Amino acid sequence: MSTPQQQDEFAPTDAALQARLAAVEPRAYARTRNAIDGAVTRLSPYLTHGFTDVPEVIAVLRQRHRLRREDKLVYELAWREYFHHLWSRLGDGIFADLRPAPATRYASRLPDDIRHGATGVPVIDAAVRALYASGYLHNHARMWLAAYAIHLRKVHWRAGADWMYAHLLDGDLASNHLSWQWVAGTLTGKPYLFNAENVSRYAPRWASAGTSIDRGYDEIDRLARSDVDVGPQPGQHPGVAEPAALDDAPPGDDAPPANRPVELLHPWSLKRRQPQRAAVCMLVREFHRQHRWSARRWDFVLGRLRELRVPVLRLSSAQVSSMFAAEHVASLGTLNASYAAVLAQLALNGAVIEPVPRFFIDPPQPCRSFSQFWRQVGATPPCWPAAGRGDDAGA
Repeated sequence: MSTPQQQDEFAPTDAALQARLAAVEPRAYARTRNAIDGAVTRLSPYLTHGFTDVPEVIAVLRQRHRLRREDKLVYELAWREYFHHLWSRLGDGIFADLRPAPATRYASRLPDDIRHGATGVPVIDAAVRALYASGYLHNHARMWLAAYAIHLRKVHWRAGADWMYAHLLDGDLASNHLSWQWVAGTLTGKPYLFNAENVSRYAPRWASAGTSIDRGYDEIDRLARSDVDVGPQPGQHPGVAEPAALDDAPPGDDAPPANRPVELLHPWSLKRRQPQRAAVCMLVREFHRQHRWSARRWDFVLGRLRELRVPVLRLSSAQVSSMFAAEHVASLGTLNASYAAVLAQLALNGAVIEPVPRFFIDPPQPCRSFSQFWRQVGATPPCWPAAGRGDDAGA
């Protein structure tokens, strides 16, 4: 398990969430978000695991700042809902190429030098170390790491996405895997490219001049469309051990919930919405055997449940369906297939399953690009809540 210092960086508590929200400065975010040391929100672990949601974050920030629909932060939060929109329409289709890849040959396994941060390319090795040390990466670092693995090392995006997902505290299958597809070019048809100059601009402490990424964009593009693996930098480079990922959910509590109205939490809904009811959290084993999590991520989720004083049950989907009397269950929906199937079965028997909160409308047809999505939802956004006392408190 992770050390207290590592846990404290993203403490799984309401107090930590509120501190993150209080620190958000939308104007500074817009100016500096591309820089590795920029004023990003670092709210993603709390959003992914349902401590809060996009509508609530926007409502809080609108009250504290003069947040507008056109602000960059609102636009970026829309990406999360866009990826979930695609997931809801395509299902497990998001795990396969949505468009042809730019090259023809990709490895199905991440090379050990990338996995251990021993490529000799400073930005890549630093990103791997940061991922393992905190369970978090700045979005620009995620894009660089993905682009290097896919376009210069010829690793299929799915192999990289599964590896990164296992270590991210904010690992969201839609946001993570579709972001890797976006970098690969299999989402939009255009691969994302970067070079050493881009790194020097936004992460000077990770400058990588003189390495395989120190090329012009024309050459990087040519390599992306070829089957050439540039390999690690020559020589020996010290690496780091990859933290283990668990093959199953950790053991839970043995006692089933009492036969009374119960609020059923799950790892993407870790907020008490009906505190008058008893509560229990289910861990569906089929999901966690398929999508592994690091010990640090389990620390985060189980720490949150300890704060809520909610017992945990590690169950198969069949056990969930048989254990709960559906008329006594209320829960929040999820897009994760194994969990969604359980909730859908309970709903058929009368359980109350609320949809995942969204801020923007959900177009009926799948939008194959964010620009298409934004043209629909950005032009007709939901009404902003009525002005509150905090509306005149500027950033």
